[in-house]
Amino acid sequence: MRGKIPLVACLVAAVLGVGAGTGPEVRTQAAADTDPALRDDLTALLADREWPRPKPGTWTVEQAADIPRGAVPTIRRINTKDKVVFLTIDDGYEYDPEFVRIVRERRIPIMTFLTTTYVKGQGQYFWALRRAGSRMENHTVDHPALNTLPLEAQRQQICGASAAIAQQYGRRPVFLRPPFGAMNELTQQAAKDCGIKLIMLWNTEFYNGTTGPGVGFNGFARGDGQGRGFQPGDIVLMHYRKGLAQQMQMILGWIEQQGFRAAAIENYIPRSLGGNAPDNATTVK
Repeated sequence: MRGKIPLVACLVAAVLGVGAGTGPEVRTQAAADTDPALRDDLTALLADREWPRPKPGTWTVEQAADIPRGAVPTIRRINTKDKVVFLTIDDGYEYDPEFVRIVRERRIPIMTFLTTTYVKGQGQYFWALRRAGSRMENHTVDHPALNTLPLEAQRQQICGASAAIAQQYGRRPVFLRPPFGAMNELTQQAAKDCGIKLIMLWNTEFYNGTTGPGVGFNGFARGDGQGRGFQPGDIVLMHYRKGLAQQMQMILGWIEQQGFRAAAIENYIPRSLGGNAPDNATTVK
């Protein structure tokens, strides 16, 4: 929708996560169209969520041992004794409205990695999640195995996705998740060239809505040989699939049963790498 947006529609979009135009238009036009008495309330509704931050010195960010050091650091987990896990969700080719409601009402910190060809026409859905507190990060333009591509093609995949996400959601990604976890030294260089500060892989996976090798449908698997349950600092991979709301309820139950909680991974990453933590609070090892 172009031009002015009715106040009621803006409020509905902000509270329920359904759209009256695209997110950036709601955010900027609302301030112009509302009277001063309502502007502050509307701004608060549209504001990004803030999540609890860890105590300084209780974690470190470690370079993945199986990935050679390159132009951009690469991680699989956060080294911490805090009983926290980090929920990250990839792709964006299924759109479950109930999932947005659950994320908002239960205040679930998640991080989204978008493949931009998958989300065309779905700006309202992911802007609702953006308002609920999820950062929108880079998962390439159309999901190739980056390690099969030359440097310039990798740049096109990463830079193109970052540009599209910045235009739609008002913030350029600083984290990259290579599709399939497939990457090489050229990926690190291309990521740096595109403004990426950190490549975020994963060490555990919830095969939500699909069957995982050896774990069955909706199974949970570790990729590091550290048993079957959660460990502090796990980065969990999920996907936007049909039934995601119910699947999120499922994994939250497992997390709580094991005495853990979901936390915002950006608060465990220093600002120099694109996170929210002070640079002197932790180091890359």
